[in-house]
Amino acid sequence: MPSAAERTRTLVQSTCSSVLLVPGLDALRPDQLMPDARTVDTGGDVVLVFAADSPVVRAATHAQADELPVVLEITDVAPVSVPHRIRGRAWVSGWLTRAPGAAEPGRTTLRLEVGEAYVDDLWGAEPVEADEFASAVADPLSEHEAELLQHLHSAHSAEVSMLRSLLGGRTGGTAAVPVGVDRFGLRVRFTGVNCFDARFDFPEPVRDIAELRRAMHALFDAASR
Repeated sequence: MPSAAERTRTLVQSTCSSVLLVPGLDALRPDQLMPDARTVDTGGDVVLVFAADSPVVRAATHAQADELPVVLEITDVAPVSVPHRIRGRAWVSGWLTRAPGAAEPGRTTLRLEVGEAYVDDLWGAEPVEADEFASAVADPLSEHEAELLQHLHSAHSAEVSMLRSLLGGRTGGTAAVPVGVDRFGLRVRFTGVNCFDARFDFPEPVRDIAELRRAMHALFDAASR
């Protein structure tokens, strides 16, 4: 299974919605605290881009000792229609400063030096140390996960439903919806009166879309036998 650090790094580098919680700015609308872009640099710091006139930029500029304690909160919502769509949240806390160098016109780049992180998702709730976050690698499928799940749901719903046969007699749920996929396997939510998730692990971790296709075919073949 993916480590807590890997899951956190994947969420930070994803397109999930996020807000930056800044002391003194809690009265702002959430959209005023949403970065326009975010990424992770080679040192493990989170790089955030805001409008140059953003209250967040002003706060970082005027912070004492050029450091502002903040928390980046990320919310992960399933890209398919399913009950309980929030798949998880991550919180990355640390210190915010203005990044040196010029940004694109009208934008300012800020740097979040990570102190610690915490993830609460479908795998469970776990803390993440800064060095673990820095050395972790985002899941290789995360960039394409939304379209992969939507394709599975719309074009292969019958095959996904057949995976029920691999559950060893466990019953319940009237529909099967693919709710998550990563390099280790596929998660399906069986919905209905009894709603539950089932995890279908791949024989070995996949590294790209081509290997994922082969792993999915192997799952479907096993379910059809």
